[in-house]
Amino acid sequence: MKIIADLQLHSKYSRAVSQKMNVEEIYSWAVKKGIGLVATGDWTHPLWIREIKEKLVETGRGTLKLKKDVAAPLVGARESGASSAGTSPAATNQPEFLLATELSSIYSQGGQTRRVHNLLWVPAISSAEKIIGELHKRGCNLGADGRPIVGLTSKEVLQIALAVDESSFVIPAHAWTPWFALYGSKSGFNSIEECFEDMSNYIYAIETGLSSDPAMNWRIPELDRRSIVSFSDAHSGPKLGREATVFDLTELSYAAIREAIISKLEVGNLKVDNEVRNRKSETQKFKNQTSKIPDIKPQNLSSNFQHPISKNRISCTFEFYPEEGKYHFDGHRNCKIRQTPEETRTRGTQCPVCGRPLTVGVEYRVQELAKRDPINTAKKIDDKGVRWIYHPENTHPPFVNIVPLLEIISEARHAGTGSKGVQEEYEKVISSLGPEFHVLLKANFDDISRVSDARLSEAIKKVRAGDIYIDPGFDGEFGKVKVWGEGEEAASGAVEKNEKQMGLF
Repeated sequence: MKIIADLQLHSKYSRAVSQKMNVEEIYSWAVKKGIGLVATGDWTHPLWIREIKEKLVETGRGTLKLKKDVAAPLVGARESGASSAGTSPAATNQPEFLLATELSSIYSQGGQTRRVHNLLWVPAISSAEKIIGELHKRGCNLGADGRPIVGLTSKEVLQIALAVDESSFVIPAHAWTPWFALYGSKSGFNSIEECFEDMSNYIYAIETGLSSDPAMNWRIPELDRRSIVSFSDAHSGPKLGREATVFDLTELSYAAIREAIISKLEVGNLKVDNEVRNRKSETQKFKNQTSKIPDIKPQNLSSNFQHPISKNRISCTFEFYPEEGKYHFDGHRNCKIRQTPEETRTRGTQCPVCGRPLTVGVEYRVQELAKRDPINTAKKIDDKGVRWIYHPENTHPPFVNIVPLLEIISEARHAGTGSKGVQEEYEKVISSLGPEFHVLLKANFDDISRVSDARLSEAIKKVRAGDIYIDPGFDGEFGKVKVWGEGEEAASGAVEKNEKQMGLF
């Protein structure tokens, strides 16, 4: 079965997050998007873990689902809002939850202040509560924020997680973001091993973040035998699914997800290296506050070690256009200075206006750490007009760049994403045709025209083919996407530029 998963988001208890982000809001937007597995987010926060326990129930497969009394009003609301033709296609999806949170580690290592955000996944509430207890023992203030700042190294976070539950996952989040990431130019490291030291072989994946895509990460050799996943880091319901990972699973379970990530997929007829998945290790319970996991190392990621292809794998990822990410290029927002990596290498990293250091973006940082030239990707158009991007040697899953449906409707209607007209059009389209991912990637163009109009159908066709325009983001400012160029707008009799509004992510 194919499962679309978004396993990084935040609850209303995190800073700069919509106060609507409760369990019901997350579930409802997962239904609208077509997401089958969604993160709980923020389970280290005392009020949020309480809400999780009140509203969700464990399935016995390492996931959680809505309790019946919580689900009933949501199902009723979906059915009452269905199209006259019958139940809404978007309402047939019943997402489950995975206990996924994010920790902000700020600490000193190697004579530098490090700021690294890591995702932490566990298969059971009992495991989450034990980890919460261990973090409390170490003085972590978990009630201050849904994404708490902890004075623990990334390695210590990993040790705690594995000691409590050896099936726990720690995955570096938005790995290239300048200020708070594994590879970040401002406070990160040059390699996974530098960050996690002798525990680096327990890092089985990295999360791309909005400002990089898989092809950029394919240039980093230490990621050759690790999975590359993408999630939304959503701070509000509409932002769910702006990036997502599609899993091909034998069943929807934590164990299957874990196998898919650990069993580094090599697409096509190539072999899969599963020795890490087959590794059997032992962990010991904490005996005191300074307990550590035993000194047992995973097997080396040997290039000639071969196993049968895993039944559970990563099928593909849905990606934000990296140029649209708010840290793609270098620059200084306050001085309105933006530079490409090539310009930065020529001009330097000092702002020509104020003299302060520029924020070195993701594109430059990838080029700085890359050990190989840019990958000559293979692009294929499927029968729905979607442009898929493949590694030329099929050693990684393919990906597709997407633009959220609300943003497409926004430009097609020349109105903001929060406007009543755009919101109503969005609900009409998904109620008639199915969840957002189906509309973006699979819906027939004639059906889109019938439900909406030819302009929206044309816009989705252009997005599927990658025929769009992007003004790249930098230093905390998101890039801007346009489906139509200025000449195309004039040719189609569209309104003038000053009448257009383009919502940001």
